[in-house]
Amino acid sequence: MTEFPIVVGLETEYGIVRTDVPDSDPVLESMEIVRAYRSADFMGWNYHEEDPALDARGFRVEGLAQDEEERAFTQSDYRRFFSFKDMKSDRILSNGGRFYNDHTHPEFSTPECLGIFELLRYDRAGIEVLKTARAERERELGVPGALSLYRNNTDYHGHSYGCHENYLLPRRLGFDSVVSHTVPFLVARILLTGAGKYGFESSERQGEVAYQISQRADFMETIVGVDTMHKRPIVNSRDEPHADRRLFRRLHLIVGDANMSEWQTAMKTGMTSMVLKLLIRSEWTPDFELENPVSAMQAISAGLFDQKNIRMRRGKDVTALDILERYWEACERTLSDRDFEEDWVIAEWRQAMDHFRRNPSLLSDRVDWIAKKAFLERFREEENLDDGDPWLQSLDLEYHNIDPEKGLFWALEETGEMRRLTDPDQVRSAFVHPPSLGRARVRHAIVRRFGGDVEEAGWERIRFRTGVALDLPLFRDASAEVLSELGCRISTLSDPGELAEILAPFTDSAEEAKIQGG
Repeated sequence: MTEFPIVVGLETEYGIVRTDVPDSDPVLESMEIVRAYRSADFMGWNYHEEDPALDARGFRVEGLAQDEEERAFTQSDYRRFFSFKDMKSDRILSNGGRFYNDHTHPEFSTPECLGIFELLRYDRAGIEVLKTARAERERELGVPGALSLYRNNTDYHGHSYGCHENYLLPRRLGFDSVVSHTVPFLVARILLTGAGKYGFESSERQGEVAYQISQRADFMETIVGVDTMHKRPIVNSRDEPHADRRLFRRLHLIVGDANMSEWQTAMKTGMTSMVLKLLIRSEWTPDFELENPVSAMQAISAGLFDQKNIRMRRGKDVTALDILERYWEACERTLSDRDFEEDWVIAEWRQAMDHFRRNPSLLSDRVDWIAKKAFLERFREEENLDDGDPWLQSLDLEYHNIDPEKGLFWALEETGEMRRLTDPDQVRSAFVHPPSLGRARVRHAIVRRFGGDVEEAGWERIRFRTGVALDLPLFRDASAEVLSELGCRISTLSDPGELAEILAPFTDSAEEAKIQGG
C-alpha cells in the first residue's frame, strides 16, 4: 500500500490597528489593506463550493456566529453598500495563496503544501504579503506608520482571532476516531507551541494579569463544534475537504496559537502530521482519555513551568509532558520509515521534552512563550514595575508586531537568540511563485493563462464565464518535472475547454485507488 500523503495549509488572521485617527472600523481597515495589495493573479473567489455550516458529524447547523456579523455589516449604513464579496475583497496570489478580509482581520492562507518546511516558507512569505499590503495602504493614506499589524490571537479585550491548521485525511477515517485520537495531543502540545500571553480572558479568571502559555486556551469552550467564533472547539467539525468529498476529509484546527517562532510553526504542524499518520496507519491508539479537555488546556496554560497532573477519564493522571512523551514514543516506534522532515521532528520533539524537564529556559531560543516571559521579567525588574502594570501587556503585544522596526521578536531573531529555519532567498521565491509540487502550481498556471475567461476560482474548482466548472485534482503524486511540463502545456492552450482532457490522467480517484492498494 502506498503511503497517504498529508496535504497541509495554514490560515493566519492578523490583528490590525490604525493609529492616525481616534476611531476606525476594523472591518473597513481590513478591507482596505487587502484591496491595497495589487500583486494578485485574480480577484474573484469561488464561494459556491463552500458550506461552513456542514458538520462532519452528519448534519448541517442552522447558522454560524460569523453569518450574523457579516449580515450586520453588509446591511448597515456606511454611506455605501458593501456586498459579501466586496467585504471579503479576495486576492488569489501568484504563489498559490489567498489574501482576504476575514470578518475584522486581514488573513493570509498558504497554498496547499506537501511538507512542513515548504509550509514554513509560504507562511513566512505571508508575513511579507502583509508587510507589503500595509506599506501600500499607508502610501494611499499618505501617513507612514498609520497601521500596525500583529501576528497574535487576542486584542486583550475578550476578542480572539485564529491561526487555523488544515490537514487533508482519507475519508475512510471516521470523524469520531479522529477526535478521540487527537484531543489529548492537541491539549498537551501547547506546552511546546504556545505563543504566551500576559493576562487571562476566560470568564473564570477574566482580568487576572498573570502570564500564561497559550493565547487561544482562554477562548476554547468545547471539545467538538462547527463554529469558529462562538463556542470555539478544540476540534472543529466543519466538513469542507476542498477536494473530492467522497475520498477526503479535512481536519480544520482552530485551537493553535499564531507563532512568531518558525521552530514552533514547524513543530506544531510536523508533530500533528505525524500523530495523524499514526491514525491513518491504524497501528496505535491512545489508551487514555482526558476527563475535561477544555479545563485541562486552560490548566496547562496557567501552569507554566510547574505543570500538575491532568485528570483522566481513562488511564492514570499524568502531566502534559507525559502525554507528549507517549505520543512521541508511538511515533518513534511505529513510524520507522520516516523521511528527513519526520526525522527532524522526532529529534527536535525529543530534545524539547528533555530540555523542558531539565530547565525550560533552554527552550528560550525556539519557544515564544518562554522567550517572551524572560524578556518581560527582565524589563519588569529593570523598570521596577508591578506585576499588573499595563506596560507589560503593551510589550507583550509588540512582540507580535510584524514591523521589523517595532516588533520585539525580530530583534531576537536577528541576533540569533531565536532560531530561524527558513532561507531568505527561498522565502522571496515563495512570495512570488507557487510550490513546485501539488495543486497550487496547476491552479496558478490556469488562472495565469485564462484569467480573462475565469469567473471565480477556489482551492478545488475554477468556474469559467461560459458556465463550465473545472475540478482540480490534488496532484499529490505528480513530480515537479511532470507539473512543470503540465504548466508549459497549459500556457500553450487556446481555449479553457481543452483543460479537462489534459488533467484527466491526474484524477484523485485513480490516485486514491493506488493508495488503497487497488
